Amino acid sequence: MRALFLSLAVLTLVSFDSLQYKESDEKEQVNKTLDAWHKAAAEAKFDVYFGMMTEDAIYIGTDPTENWDLKAFQAFAKPYFDKGKAWSFKAIDRNIYFDKSGKLAWFDELLNTQMKICRGSGVLVKIGKEWKVKHYVLSMTIPNDNTNEVVKIIAPIEDVLIQKMQPKR
Repeated sequence: MRALFLSLAVLTLVSFDSLQYKESDEKEQVNKTLDAWHKAAAEAKFDVYFGMMTEDAIYIGTDPTENWDLKAFQAFAKPYFDKGKAWSFKAIDRNIYFDKSGKLAWFDELLNTQMKICRGSGVLVKIGKEWKVKHYVLSMTIPNDNTNEVVKIIAPIEDVLIQKMQPKR
């Protein structure tokens, strides 16, 4: 009985260790995918960049009007890629999480960009052996102490948008 218990304990530890290794390996793959995706934009590799997104991907940019499906985002981005450099985002911090199946990952990241520090967040899905970006949100960060100054700048523009976008009741 003692040998059976010891065998089960060792098997459980080995299984747990394998599970931890797999999540660590998947985290590394997600990191590599996101880094390669950002690099493809910086190098204006249109097909590579958009090939790393799902066909039903959504991209939400920093402007309140930027909420695109894949085709609309491609149309918006193409002129930038055609100029030889789209945008350059480099992760300076990233957190990655997985669902129980290991086929869905979500993340948040701080990015060094031409707009200074931005925050990206999104969802990736594993298709076959590849991770693909399904949903991405890019936000500019504003230090709390400067919020009132920023609101004064954007209020005239966004008040108009709010009136246009607000549902009529």
